Amino acid sequence: MPKINPINLSDPGAARDVVDSVKKSLGSVPNIFATLAHSPAALEGFLGFSGALSKGVLPASVREQIALTVAGANECDYCASAHTLMAKGAGVAEEEARQNLRGQATDPKVAAILTFARNVVETRGRVSDQQLAELRSANVSDAELVEVIAHIGVNLFTNYFNHIADTQVDFPFVTSNTRAA
Repeated sequence: MPKINPINLSDPGAARDVVDSVKKSLGSVPNIFATLAHSPAALEGFLGFSGALSKGVLPASVREQIALTVAGANECDYCASAHTLMAKGAGVAEEEARQNLRGQATDPKVAAILTFARNVVETRGRVSDQQLAELRSANVSDAELVEVIAHIGVNLFTNYFNHIADTQVDFPFVTSNTRAA
């Protein structure tokens, strides 16, 4: 049972414009957005940051793979479920998505990015010079590095939000438990 319930979508109050925008864009309003809508500013902030990052240098597949790695590191079932579905839409194979939850990938550059992302989460951003050098040796540009950090941040927000709110998963369920994945 959620600790923060979603808003009533038939009467979204102050969140009407942003909720209508989400519904128009996605065709529905996932529970995370309906729950974030208690604060239209928080929902707009999240959507704005995510939207800006979608125009960056990282392809959709890598953005979703980072989201899966962060969800796995933080054991967020909601995000593991949502981003597995979105990763599939971005062309990530099901087995690859399972690997991504563990911070692993078949492509060497993506593997370096996901290893780095997991290290950032586990060290709370205090990565070693060696870990940064390993990322750079995989030919990750400064623009890509900055966006990787940004994607980690936006996914930490949703992971922590879902843990606190206990958001009900409204996607096909995927466990974030990497020992079971």
